[in-house]
Amino acid sequence: MNWLALLSDLRLGQTDKAKSNPDAKIRSVFEMDLDRIVFSTPFRMLQNKTQVVPLPTYDFVHTRLTHSLEVSSVGRSLGKRAGEYLITQYPELTEAGITVGDIGAIVAAACLTHDIGNPPFGHAGERALSDFFISNRPSEITDAEYEDLLKFEGNAQGFRILCNPQYPDLKLTLATMATYTKYPCESLFKRDPKRKSQKKYGFFQSEKQYFEEITATCGLTSLSQSNAVWTRHPLSYLLEAADDICYLIIDLEDATQMGVIDSHSFKDLVAPILDDRLDHDKLNRMSDERQRAGVLRAMAINALIDECAEVFITHVVDIMNGIFDESLINVIPSASKTKDISKFSVDHIYNAQHVLETQAAGFEVLPGLLSLFWEASNDWIQKGKHCSGKHLNLVRILNLNGIHLSPTIGVYEQARLIIDFLSGMTDRHAVALYKKLMGISI
Repeated sequence: MNWLALLSDLRLGQTDKAKSNPDAKIRSVFEMDLDRIVFSTPFRMLQNKTQVVPLPTYDFVHTRLTHSLEVSSVGRSLGKRAGEYLITQYPELTEAGITVGDIGAIVAAACLTHDIGNPPFGHAGERALSDFFISNRPSEITDAEYEDLLKFEGNAQGFRILCNPQYPDLKLTLATMATYTKYPCESLFKRDPKRKSQKKYGFFQSEKQYFEEITATCGLTSLSQSNAVWTRHPLSYLLEAADDICYLIIDLEDATQMGVIDSHSFKDLVAPILDDRLDHDKLNRMSDERQRAGVLRAMAINALIDECAEVFITHVVDIMNGIFDESLINVIPSASKTKDISKFSVDHIYNAQHVLETQAAGFEVLPGLLSLFWEASNDWIQKGKHCSGKHLNLVRILNLNGIHLSPTIGVYEQARLIIDFLSGMTDRHAVALYKKLMGISI
């Protein structure tokens, strides 16, 4: 891999540099990526999607939107710190006009989109959409396509959104799209559990050709003869670190607002990361618990940014050669302390009763909606306007939401389109539609 290819400013389907951009002196193409994402519909839909607490009643608790904005901010800092090193080590970047700010913008943009494919109800929603197909395998479908349906993956759904011509203003640079893809492999590939980049998968069969275009242009290394898995884009490690840092610290801060833990417990968990950098006098001068938690959060995040950036710089050559394949946060000096926080969060936040109860509701709502629209689409494809009145209405709902089926559509693409509709919903929209269609509320 080489950095000039990795930082490609081409977009999907583009083989040559675009015509001169009149805004180029004001903002780079990578900064344009940021703007495109912020003003896109899929990004805006994150506002009412679950982060940790489904259907939160607390105004302060994070949604996927606020989480993504914060991850992007951390990612920009990581990208710029790494960029300062890369610019000095690879002079060809400066010669090509690549700046530290460009590298920061790529990571920041990829971070903004990192949750864009998540369905309602978070990870529980992913499982709920997958469970439906365990007993409903469509006919005339390949094993690879069926594996996509059996294991819905928000990262792959996000990549599908970024490739979707329905969102032409969301057409990002290949450098940003490659950075976005933390798991550069397909679902059916037998993944190596020792490689973090293969923990999940990153694209559906329907978008595989787009990912192959990205890997060819950016020069990612194929790790199989069947083109089923590649090495990560190096900047993906920074995206992953930004996400890890935010959910590690900020989910804990949310827990203090929900009353799951008190401010003293929050301090006891976060303070070890800071060691002698913790300013006790500054904290003691604050009477408001939320302010104290905010200061602790800021100091902890800054400390983790420093450590993750240093690990990236230390291992960047091994990353380029595909040797290093771990989460940065797992090998930083504070790794044991972050693992303590992670364990606490799993035990006391993610598995709290009110969280589990609402997630369980998701296992009724999403499969229920999927069953209704799947049955309706099958009936309409077979009979057209002669299908049942109920099914005709459901197909019209799909049409009103930009989902257009046709009698010639393949069954895999039919499933993908319906899942596009359902996974794009907010938590509240999914619940409201389910209640209406089941006759619970009118």
